[in-house]
Amino acid sequence: MNWDQAKGNWKQFKGQVKQKWGKLTDDELDVIDGKREELAGKLQSHYGYAKERAEKEVDEFCSSCKC
Repeated sequence: MNWDQAKGNWKQFKGQVKQKWGKLTDDELDVIDGKREELAGKLQSHYGYAKERAEKEVDEFCSSCKC
């Protein structure tokens, strides 16, 4: 899956995001609303990831998802 597909199916995709990164709240996921940069930023703040790692995590997760 590419990010455009994830963004288009955000309601389904965000459940998988929540399972993977449980520290993210439902409100934060609503604000992220399919924006890749927003998700990476939240991962940085909640998990202490460097920017490069957060982006890599998002890319790997997105490529492994089935929505």
